[in-house]
Amino acid sequence: MSRIIVFGGHGRIALLLAPLLVARGDEVTGVIRNPDHSSDVEAGGAKALVADVESLDVEALAEIIRGHDAVVWSAGAGGGSAERTYAVDRDAAQRSMDAAERAGVRRYVMVSWLGSTADHGVPQDDSFFPYADAKWAADEHLRGTGLEGTILAPGTLTFDEPSGRIQIDPDGRGAVSRADVAAVIAATLHEPCTVGRTIRFGNGDTDAAVPIAEALSC
Repeated sequence: MSRIIVFGGHGRIALLLAPLLVARGDEVTGVIRNPDHSSDVEAGGAKALVADVESLDVEALAEIIRGHDAVVWSAGAGGGSAERTYAVDRDAAQRSMDAAERAGVRRYVMVSWLGSTADHGVPQDDSFFPYADAKWAADEHLRGTGLEGTILAPGTLTFDEPSGRIQIDPDGRGAVSRADVAAVIAATLHEPCTVGRTIRFGNGDTDAAVPIAEALSC
């Protein structure tokens, strides 16, 4: 059994992830900002924890992370203003990594996106630029920590049914179902050889995709 804290606990991926973790015996804490979302989180077997990651400093975040075995960062501003995107997707994410180190919780899984690279190519005048810039900064911060980090970088998210199969380093937009992303997170948490890796993936076509466990193996 592992104790896992998921930031962004009411997100669509997190709500799919929690039941997968609970089913295998893990204890899950879902961090949410809106207390009205508690029942949704707890319906999946997780414990809801109300906390505003935008306002919490490193020590306050360390306090809620302490006692867990792993952190999953699946929080995001959700396409709000540029200011809030940077506040959540970059600044709060980075503080959570520093907090995990302070709390002695070394395992950390970042849910990023397929295009998060130094040369992501999004123009500064594009409304998507703050997200691309913030996610790259967060990913780089994780790489610079002493955490046992994994960066998961799925492509365009869909509501398709889970296939249980993914393609590593897909071409194009790398469309992938949210349910398969949740399954990849769950598998990653129990696969030591994913530590230190950035894993870019999509569902791929029938020939290119392989079972998730096989795709994540070393």
